[in-house]
Amino acid sequence: MKIALLLQFAFPIAFLASGAESLTHPHALESFNLSYIQQVGSCSYSVLITTSCSSPSYTRDQISIAFGDAYGNQIYAPRIDDPSTRTFERCSSDTFEIRGPCAYQICYVYLYKSGPDGWKPGSVTIYGHNSKAVTFSYNTFIPNEVWYGFNLCNSGAPSSGTRFRVSLAYGLLASIALYFWQ
Repeated sequence: MKIALLLQFAFPIAFLASGAESLTHPHALESFNLSYIQQVGSCSYSVLITTSCSSPSYTRDQISIAFGDAYGNQIYAPRIDDPSTRTFERCSSDTFEIRGPCAYQICYVYLYKSGPDGWKPGSVTIYGHNSKAVTFSYNTFIPNEVWYGFNLCNSGAPSSGTRFRVSLAYGLLASIALYFWQ
């Protein structure tokens, strides 16, 4: 009887807790409008991109990046790769200084890859003037000729409120388990 009650409470709580994590995986973007780039001020961004150790040893693919905030401020770099300088080699980190419109807290990033070699970024960390550093974990191959990444704007996925709800759900689950196994 106790186990049946435990399972009755455990599954909904575990489902609630796991739902928040699904927002933190990269996804393909069906349509992405690069023409809507506000030119409000000019700020510098430092973008650190790591390449996974399970990526090909190097890539000749063309790589572009776009990122921005929830207010429509978008920063776009049409081509950040440079095979002559050995960017995006396996197990490496590359830092790019990108100028663009001034944005608030960065909450989305998309990468675009064009070419036959394949490339598996580990993570993208963006440092901006008006925002805290934010890291997006990829650890997956980028599909060819599609914008691929994260949009956490207004999703609440990385917020402390969501982390609190997930922690609360796991805490409730643990408390219920302890109660029933006494």
